[in-house]
Amino acid sequence: MNEHWINLIEKISSDERLTTIHTALLTAIMYLGLAQRKKKKILVSRSRLMRYSHVKTIPTYHKYFKELQEFGYFKYTPSYHPGVKSYVIIK
Repeated sequence: MNEHWINLIEKISSDERLTTIHTALLTAIMYLGLAQRKKKKILVSRSRLMRYSHVKTIPTYHKYFKELQEFGYFKYTPSYHPGVKSYVIIK
């Protein structure tokens, strides 16, 4: 499992498009993945990702989260049901 995360960290560190906010969001996603003991499908919520990444505003969160999807770091599957969590699949 560690090799998976190491490869992702290497990819992040060599990607010049990423800012500190991108990196903070990806770190928050990795933290949740490690806490859930998952490599690919990670349950996420906006509030947790904002809290762990220290992103303070919803527009900023959405902008950088969307860019990470466009850059191909993960696929996001939202859940519109309050009892079912949204998730990302790390690529």
